[in-house]
Amino acid sequence: MSAPNSPAEARHVLDVKTLEILVCPLTKTRLSFSADRSELISVAGRLAFPIIKGVPLLSLDEARSIEPDELRLFTTRPPGAE
Repeated sequence: MSAPNSPAEARHVLDVKTLEILVCPLTKTRLSFSADRSELISVAGRLAFPIIKGVPLLSLDEARSIEPDELRLFTTRPPGAE
């Protein structure tokens, strides 16, 4: 298996510029990265879409529902954050 910082691993990282053009297939709202960048989160749809080898799987069949407690992690910001 490749080291996380290897060129082979780097090619499987979803680019931030790509994220700017992607939207939730259900709500058509913006998506955010999960903390570990393994999923794209739709706060409005309460869905998490997996990212496999740098490719976001934006199918409702692939998405998992986000529980309200978990959703709070994506909607709250630390004090002083803008």
